[in-house]
Amino acid sequence: MNNTAVDHEYGADEIQILEGLEAVRKRPGMYIGTTASRGLHHLVYEIVDNSVDEALAGFCDTIEVTINEGNSITVIDNGRGIPVGINHKAGIPGVEVVFTILHAGGKFGGGGYKVSGGLHGVGASVVNALSKWLEVEIYQNGIVYEQRYERGHVCYPLKEIGTCDINKTGTKVTFLPDDTIFTETTVFEFDVLKRRLREMAFLTKGLRIILKDERSEQEKIIADNENEQINELLVRAEADRKEEDAAPVEKISEKTPEKKNKTVEFYYEGGIKQFVAYLNKSKAPLYEDILYFEGEKNNVYVEVAFQHNDSYNESVFSFVNNINTPEGGTHLVGFRNAITKTFNDYARNAKLLKDSEPNLSGEDIREGLTAIISVKIEDPQFEGQTKQKLGNSEARGAVDSIVSEQLTYFLEQNPVIAKSICEKSILAQRAREAARKARDLTRRKTAMEGFSLPGKLADCSDKDPKNCEIYIVEGDSAGGSAKTARSRATQAILPLRGKILNVEKARLDRIYANEEIKAMITAFGTGIHEDFDITKLRYDKIILMTDADVDGAHISTLLLTFIYRFMPDLIREGHVYLAKPPLYKLEKNKKVWYAYSDEELDKILQEVGRNQNNKIQRYKGLGEMDADQLWETTMDPERRILLRVNYDKEMESELDLTFTTLMGDKVEPRREFIEENAKFVKNLDIT
Repeated sequence: MNNTAVDHEYGADEIQILEGLEAVRKRPGMYIGTTASRGLHHLVYEIVDNSVDEALAGFCDTIEVTINEGNSITVIDNGRGIPVGINHKAGIPGVEVVFTILHAGGKFGGGGYKVSGGLHGVGASVVNALSKWLEVEIYQNGIVYEQRYERGHVCYPLKEIGTCDINKTGTKVTFLPDDTIFTETTVFEFDVLKRRLREMAFLTKGLRIILKDERSEQEKIIADNENEQINELLVRAEADRKEEDAAPVEKISEKTPEKKNKTVEFYYEGGIKQFVAYLNKSKAPLYEDILYFEGEKNNVYVEVAFQHNDSYNESVFSFVNNINTPEGGTHLVGFRNAITKTFNDYARNAKLLKDSEPNLSGEDIREGLTAIISVKIEDPQFEGQTKQKLGNSEARGAVDSIVSEQLTYFLEQNPVIAKSICEKSILAQRAREAARKARDLTRRKTAMEGFSLPGKLADCSDKDPKNCEIYIVEGDSAGGSAKTARSRATQAILPLRGKILNVEKARLDRIYANEEIKAMITAFGTGIHEDFDITKLRYDKIILMTDADVDGAHISTLLLTFIYRFMPDLIREGHVYLAKPPLYKLEKNKKVWYAYSDEELDKILQEVGRNQNNKIQRYKGLGEMDADQLWETTMDPERRILLRVNYDKEMESELDLTFTTLMGDKVEPRREFIEENAKFVKNLDIT
């Protein structure tokens, strides 16, 4: 199941028709999830996925993606080219079947592709249906073929438009998303595409993916501003961190040429080994080697790469035919079974575990582990329609067998590495036991004293979680104003003192011992980690309200790191928000305006005039507002601005890397991140 050519001929009759295309434009969310920015970018991934499938089959080694002037997208590959012959079931060329009939493609019978990652053949036709126009060019047998579609309808029959080198093959697709479907935005973000295409290149070793942005600077600025506020938070959060000496990080196979038009190129001969190195670049590896195992069993091709680092968090990502499976599945179960059994066997045989000591748990062994599990399988069975979890039983056995056998041999040949991993796991086991005792003690106290909320929590009177929200507020001063300003029926206030523990650098026992974190855990009601139960959540909205300065942004990032690491479902289910307090108050002739950015202040001044009657106050913190001002600007549901924290499962590895980069020990990766993202910041305050 490796990247070698499939023997079966790939002709027009391999395109199989399952059903029509009518519902896509009426209910696009059913096919791409959303018509917001994430769905817009998903169109690109669907076309690129088809090209990657050609690479997996052994027929393509280069894919080029271009953002054109006007925000259309062009994807070119050097694969075989979509078949142009007549499909006898439909009576039209194969390419027309692919782009106009839902559930049509060469991925159903096992003839055209042995493995594929496309959405069951709906990708190309859905992109076509949701585009204002789409043009496809195909290079085969020295001839260039072309067809154009508008909103899914054929404009003219497939035609020959020229000739090409007899050895040139491939497909070129250009499309413009339909702004009547994507009403929120039709502007592609270079960095969003870059992150996803980098991941695709990691997962397909030897595949070259090139991304170009040929838009004018004005169009790029529009795209950059789409995520300005979130990037501002991340950059400002790190502006005050004390820099420490750190070894430079080796850059891997990613080039950014100095050109007028932005271009990046991804090529990873080492595949997922380099993926692990990339994810670990902000961490200190426990050992130099990246363990890599591959093999094929029961018609499942398995690749696994992993390396431990000195952190306390597990970063394990699984893929099936290059599709991210954020909820894991049988392949992940097989991996976990293999490493748990193999490391325990080694620790026993090497006398690192005493006979009286219990086995290491899988959680102990996976502390500080960064791993990629990638399987290729001919007929993947996913649980649910969103491809979140793999269900094939043969994948579990294949991964378990291959990893167990090759890992056992590796540990025997590398006793120093084996010992370092086992010793770290034993320390994790002891910390986990200490955390369990602290947790049990808390439970016993709660049982004896009755359910007891934190003393500094000002709870709301309404007991229906759907109606309730809790503000996590920085400092007692702001907490006092918030308690006075709030709606007592539905708004709870929990003030925090100073910066909470950085959970990126702490084991579970220290986290349970931290008073500020314990207060949040108790107030939320859900528990954390293995005890987490979202059905016990006491508030529909958890709102982080901190000062609009560097310290406030840093505290927000610490809070988000804690929630992401130990209560990620709160983010996934849309319960976490950032309050946005104003930066300025402007008074003139007894009238008041609030501005949330320098640009907004300038617009207000243009409207009211710039003269000596203007009284402008720059808010340095929430404590500078009285209760009425805080309610009016930041807490009144009718007027406030809240930023919901979103969780993109497709970009989970990049999200994990971002938190590690910002909150970890290594300075150089953090500096690179700040330099790369500083362009997004307009109101950076580092005073």
